Amino acid sequence: MLNSHSFKIVLQEKKKVLKDKYKEIFDKGTDLPLVEDFYTIQGEGYHTGKPAYFIRIGGCDIGCRWCDSKISWNPAEHRLISVEEVVRKAVESPAKSVVVTGGEPSLYNLEPLCTELKKHNIENFLETSGAYEISGEWDWICLSPKRNKLPVPSSYQKANELKVIIYDLEKDFEWAEELAENVGDDCLLYLQSEWSQYVHNVKPIVEYVKNNPKWNISLQSHKFMRIP
Repeated sequence: MLNSHSFKIVLQEKKKVLKDKYKEIFDKGTDLPLVEDFYTIQGEGYHTGKPAYFIRIGGCDIGCRWCDSKISWNPAEHRLISVEEVVRKAVESPAKSVVVTGGEPSLYNLEPLCTELKKHNIENFLETSGAYEISGEWDWICLSPKRNKLPVPSSYQKANELKVIIYDLEKDFEWAEELAENVGDDCLLYLQSEWSQYVHNVKPIVEYVKNNPKWNISLQSHKFMRIP
């Protein structure tokens, strides 16, 4: 049986093999492993309550233990689809904006996707940990850093919105303040409880924001509404 150290080494090797296999796909960005796409209401952050077409791209090497879309981690489990086809489906919906999420979208060259969306005058919003250089031109970038793999420096300056997930009350408020020092003056700041800790965390988050009014609270309202 593998000990924890050996397991981590094996996992890293598997991630490396997978990334090498998908390098051409990551670099070109003309075809993407599509996990799911659907028209819904944005549930969290600055655009809460707005209708949007969601495009979830497969592939993530961060692996947060509380991730609510672990199905998206392995890109090999999802069919490759051209960006033209993805955008065509979005255009056929009533959506005026598209949210690109993952997985971790910054793994990919997103220039082709952005270009195709702009041909149809669709606003494009990105949700990312910023762990890799962000490609493409975006109308809005929500940066949600993860401790497992911190954002590259350029991601901080591109962020319109910093959304920090609060899981550990003892550590994450302090970490949020450290992250906030790296973003631009116009970047909006949000704290959001990790969903499984919501009942435990919500009151401390409310008090923290009341005492530190530069922050806002983000709720996963789509989960309360029980919609995708």
